[in-house]
Amino acid sequence: MIVMQQRIDRLRLSDGTSVSYAVAGSGPPLVYLPGWVSHVEFGWALPVERRFYEALATGRTLIRYDRPGCGLSDPAPKENLVELEMEVLDALFHVLGLQRADLLGTSLSAPLAVHWAARRPETVDRLVLYGGWVQGDRIASAALREHVLGLIEHHWGLGSEVLIDIFAPGADAGVRQSLAVHQRSSASAETAHRTLAAGYQLDVTEELPRVTARTLVIHRQDDRAVPLAEGQRLAAGIHGAELTILPGRAHLPFVGDVDALVDAVRHGLGLTPLSRRFSQTLTPRQREVAALVSQGLSNRQIAERLVITERSAESHVERIRARLGFRSRAQIAAWHATNTA
Repeated sequence: MIVMQQRIDRLRLSDGTSVSYAVAGSGPPLVYLPGWVSHVEFGWALPVERRFYEALATGRTLIRYDRPGCGLSDPAPKENLVELEMEVLDALFHVLGLQRADLLGTSLSAPLAVHWAARRPETVDRLVLYGGWVQGDRIASAALREHVLGLIEHHWGLGSEVLIDIFAPGADAGVRQSLAVHQRSSASAETAHRTLAAGYQLDVTEELPRVTARTLVIHRQDDRAVPLAEGQRLAAGIHGAELTILPGRAHLPFVGDVDALVDAVRHGLGLTPLSRRFSQTLTPRQREVAALVSQGLSNRQIAERLVITERSAESHVERIRARLGFRSRAQIAAWHATNTA
């Protein structure tokens, strides 16, 4: 079985801030702007999320990053979300030697992708926007926005769970729990609050007419987080943009009917639909070892539990990591949690 790998590296902004980015696949570059909060390593360890990325990286070189304040990146050097994102993208294009690339913006990063495409049209070949908005203050009432922000600021644990219930309706309990942990691992309560508050203030009304890239806007019909009307406004405001409306309520792109969404995104990138879907499989013994890894057992403890040599236990763990394309035991544990839910 061929396993797709990702490479994690770092770049530095002009003030020395370190920004982590990940590269996977091969082909023309596709820059994936992070939605709200992100963690390039943890996200790759979650099967539901990783399968989505692998599908995008089939025929493209997928480039993801953690904006400052999130994931493996340093704390944010400035509070202006738009200017920070523009600086990160500029540095990313520079360090990777990109002249042009496709851009995929999801959720909060959809209007940020619009900002970049409007400012730097010469760098964007194709633009795909999913679950985005034109004006952030229109995606929910003022009272609801304040309630959500208050939960994040004062009760980040509960807030992350409430948000996942909104973002991923229909997902099973194990997946929801893993995604809530993902959010808390990706950002502090302060960063999450600041980022979402800035997202509510985003307004790309004036930028839309300046976008010249071939654009596809995708939105799910009953998205619980962002009304379809905002996706329709995005498409209407960009000259020649195509609008694809998919059934479903989930806001996260890797939850719900992911195959249909992947096919729509690939269409927007000029790629053919996938003839096969990605999956990660382990042997029964490897699954048994993965379960023990998820319990925090060392190789010696695993060997004692399974009545095998410590060297055999170590070999099983290494084969699991190689088969799944992981770098750490923590990723194995996260994989096991969502695959046995």
